[in-house]
Amino acid sequence: MFTILVVLLALIAVILAVAATRPATFQLERSATIAAPPEQIFSMLNDFHAWGAWSPWEHLDPNLKRTYDGATSGTGAVYSWVGNRKVGKGRMEITGESPPTSLTIQLDFIEPFEAHNVSTFALRPVEGGTHLTWAMDGPNTFMGKVMSVFVSMDKMVGKDLERGLETMKQVAER
Repeated sequence: MFTILVVLLALIAVILAVAATRPATFQLERSATIAAPPEQIFSMLNDFHAWGAWSPWEHLDPNLKRTYDGATSGTGAVYSWVGNRKVGKGRMEITGESPPTSLTIQLDFIEPFEAHNVSTFALRPVEGGTHLTWAMDGPNTFMGKVMSVFVSMDKMVGKDLERGLETMKQVAER
């Protein structure tokens, strides 16, 4: 029994030591080329009311409660949500925009984990459409560092960004 306890404590110490070496911040990004003009895509980003058509998180809870505050769209527009354990509780606010090339959002998760991140969208016209890059960055808390020992934030959240971009592509190209 004593040996098992020592091994278990040693394993926990190793996990915590590895977690302590993780970076203090994280960044992830995904991109897609969409056969639609930047102005069309920007309007889908700049108005939180339009996110229901493409956001990868909107349909994870059929009973999701949404609140819109502040400006109708653009800087100062606020979207808050409360949902099941898959979507949790949080708030987004558009904090900067340069139509139709960029948009910045303060993204605050309240539940199940508190996190304060920044999400940015960069739109660049290309032949036949728009190259859209969706990025997210923020502090990597110690709990986030521990979780990253077992699962990559880039892979976990990156899949959601990819799904959102693919859905946006489908909606915009209709």
